[in-house]
Amino acid sequence: MSYDWSPENVPDMSGKVVVVTGGNSGLGFECVRFFASKNASVVMASRSVERMEEAIKKIKAENPNADVEPIQLDLASLRSVRKFSKEFKSKYDRLDILLNNAGVMMVPYGKTEDGFELQFGINHLGHFALTGLLINRILSTHQSRVVTVSSLGHKRGKIDFDNLMYEKGGYGSFRAYARSKLANLLFAYELQRRFERIGADSKSLAAHPGGSRTNLDRYIRGRLWYRLVRPFARFVFIQSPKMGALPLIRAATDPNVKGGEYFGPGGFMEQRGWPVRVDSSRLSKDEKLAKRLWEVSEELTGVRYL
Repeated sequence: MSYDWSPENVPDMSGKVVVVTGGNSGLGFECVRFFASKNASVVMASRSVERMEEAIKKIKAENPNADVEPIQLDLASLRSVRKFSKEFKSKYDRLDILLNNAGVMMVPYGKTEDGFELQFGINHLGHFALTGLLINRILSTHQSRVVTVSSLGHKRGKIDFDNLMYEKGGYGSFRAYARSKLANLLFAYELQRRFERIGADSKSLAAHPGGSRTNLDRYIRGRLWYRLVRPFARFVFIQSPKMGALPLIRAATDPNVKGGEYFGPGGFMEQRGWPVRVDSSRLSKDEKLAKRLWEVSEELTGVRYL
């Protein structure tokens, strides 16, 4: 397989404004570090102000001129999402890249501040609301991009509107995670269709990191099956956060991408390797399902756009 993109070829990003959710660690941290190295103004959006400050110190230690600002964002709270968007818009009149990266994986059953199942609420609804509240900045910025991070797990996802929050039971940590990651792709593709419908030059794209060493696995580290496969998987399926971030960075910066494309590692089973265009499940491309999810998401969040 040939790789037709390299991070070294990304041009200077001076004057561009980038928002990275979950930017204080893992993939988000690597993306913030990269964009700052290209002279973009980067907003690190995460729940913990303390952890953001520590992360920014690390970036500035290697790049004293890095322009990175922390703004608190808790995607488990629509109140926090609204507060973040208000603060961002009071400081910035453009938004070139919105990287919807933050998320949780395979957590025990719980609910967000607004009563949503945690994984669906944080991974999908929080980012749906955030994008909608920032949409005017996105649309008014020439050739802006929204990049939403999904997962290979989306292929196992199903959307059951009659039991969307598992209020009728049936919760499984992976089942709920897969549902949220399918929702991420349905949202990304539907957003692109809506951009095209209004003739916007903005693009909506998606990406997944394959298998990456981040703290996203913290809720499954104690499980026997995970402890058994991890030593083997680290050599075959798992790569560094820096490599895992490359599909996200490519989707955000490659001048040759088209709206609606999806990027992931090009190696074995899309688990590791340099970023390439990849395919997603048939269900993720279901336009009727995407439209209904969009409408339900508007009702649940109270955020309406496009």
